[in-house]
Amino acid sequence: MLRQSAFCTDRPMLKGALHCHTTRSDGKTTPEETIAQHEQMGYDFLALTDHRIYNYKNYLPGSKLTIIPGMEMDRHIAPQHPIHCFHSVWLGREKPHNPFEQDQTFERGEVADQHEFQKLQDMGHENGQLTFYCHPQWSGTYTREFDQLKGNFAMELWNSGCVLEYGDDANNGWIWDELLRQGQRIWGVAVDDGHSAVQHGLGWVRVNAENNVDSILEALKNGAFYSSTGPEIYDFWIDDDRQAHVKCSPCASVRFFCSERVLRRQFNEDGAPVTEMTLFLPVPEYFPYLRVEVTDQQGRVAWSNPIFFD
Repeated sequence: MLRQSAFCTDRPMLKGALHCHTTRSDGKTTPEETIAQHEQMGYDFLALTDHRIYNYKNYLPGSKLTIIPGMEMDRHIAPQHPIHCFHSVWLGREKPHNPFEQDQTFERGEVADQHEFQKLQDMGHENGQLTFYCHPQWSGTYTREFDQLKGNFAMELWNSGCVLEYGDDANNGWIWDELLRQGQRIWGVAVDDGHSAVQHGLGWVRVNAENNVDSILEALKNGAFYSSTGPEIYDFWIDDDRQAHVKCSPCASVRFFCSERVLRRQFNEDGAPVTEMTLFLPVPEYFPYLRVEVTDQQGRVAWSNPIFFD
């Protein structure tokens, strides 16, 4: 049996926001307001990822929200900036296991291509940061422009700010599949990248972890989470008879992906809500992984991380 790692233990499924902004950079809400809003919406953890300004601090007195240390790093691609760029979120451990300082600020800059941006990424990785790639469509960097970056644990599948402000494609799963088809082990995250209050609480991750920084980071690194804009996934596994099983909150359909195309879309023909689905798989040698997307009646989506067949 192969079970996706988000569903392999009985630890809680924590709700988390991995990418948001405050008045410390270009956001419209203060850190205190941002933390309070996420706490009111039932989040368990939050990373305040202002541009090039590192943060450890929980600014809201009495808040029980776990703050994940981090920031957003960015570089424009010369000479085509500002709409052609590389952005990545950096997440790290607490002191004393993290060399960066509270409020440490990094300079703006330009790079020629992903290989120059890699040098910056390498610096982050050498300093213990987990990184994920941000909003490829908004950055104008489709797969061929960032697919050689090494060390990212994930890429953004959904970015609420980009969808609301620019009408960007709401689902970057096809870009993710290109990377997965190349053999990359990279997970997918849903984030808000919220710069204002109305952009918060629309995309999140559910992480199988204890509610502390080290446990959450380890689960993210290992893909023990799924992403969502609404639906819940309760389990995803493949049994010894090559049948894939999904259990979820009431939804309209489940789509199974094995490469850049949909292997199958399943739904109840009578229109009844879907809460579980089973699919018999073809010979696994034809595809390296399987992932699922669950869509509810409002068009909101939840994405599992892949099960790999090697």
